Amino acid sequence: MSLMKLMRSSLVAMMVALVAAFGTQPALAQADTAAQPAATAPAAAAATEHESVDNPYGLQALWQQGDFVAKGTLIILVIMSMGSWYIIFTKLYEQRSMMKSARQSADAFWKAGSVKAGLTALEDGSAFRYIAESGIKASDHHEGTMVETIDKHTWVTMSVDRAVGNIQSRLTDGLAFLATVGSTAPFVGLFGTVWGIYNALVRIGISGQASIDKVAGPVGEALIMTAIGLAVAVPAVMGYNWLIRRNKAVLDQVRSFSADLHNVLIAGKR
Repeated sequence: MSLMKLMRSSLVAMMVALVAAFGTQPALAQADTAAQPAATAPAAAAATEHESVDNPYGLQALWQQGDFVAKGTLIILVIMSMGSWYIIFTKLYEQRSMMKSARQSADAFWKAGSVKAGLTALEDGSAFRYIAESGIKASDHHEGTMVETIDKHTWVTMSVDRAVGNIQSRLTDGLAFLATVGSTAPFVGLFGTVWGIYNALVRIGISGQASIDKVAGPVGEALIMTAIGLAVAVPAVMGYNWLIRRNKAVLDQVRSFSADLHNVLIAGKR
């Protein structure tokens, strides 16, 4: 009986040891599984941070990885944008100067005792001084020349209108470039888009698989070109319309001044 009890106690001890061993393994596995996300979380965060800083599909990648067609298209769009902004700021400064001269002519020119005395009050090189000088010259040199067959009224009118036309031509200089950029920049960007899609198809054909890493670069390049084309065209169109409206206001001032000057010169008040 003692031998049987000894064997029975040994068997019970072995079963207890086996249960203890198998029972702790899931707990260890769960602990390892719980530790893995904690270990991989910093690595994933670091990878996400690195990807956000070093973007392989941005403008820098477009310039470094693009071929000569993509770079040439981008350079053309940059030149269009720079030319448009230069014209916009230059014309705004010119229009502002002419409006200032218009206020000056209203304050000083018409308060002078004569046209020649009022001429000295106008700024050198201004549009209003140019009109006044043209009218005075036409009035002074009418007699004794071969244009004396033309009556004085018509000759002064022609000279003043010619001066106004020259000013109008100067105001519209550069607006044709803005109109051209506004109408062609989207198509230049579209050309870059088509070329980027073509490069994507070529990479798919060479690799034999349409994986995202093969087409993401060229498609991103195409979308960037489209966005740049629109970013160049929209300011050019808006600037063109704005400058046209301001030119109309400036020309109204110029025509009013020229009409009043014409009447004064015809009346003989020099």
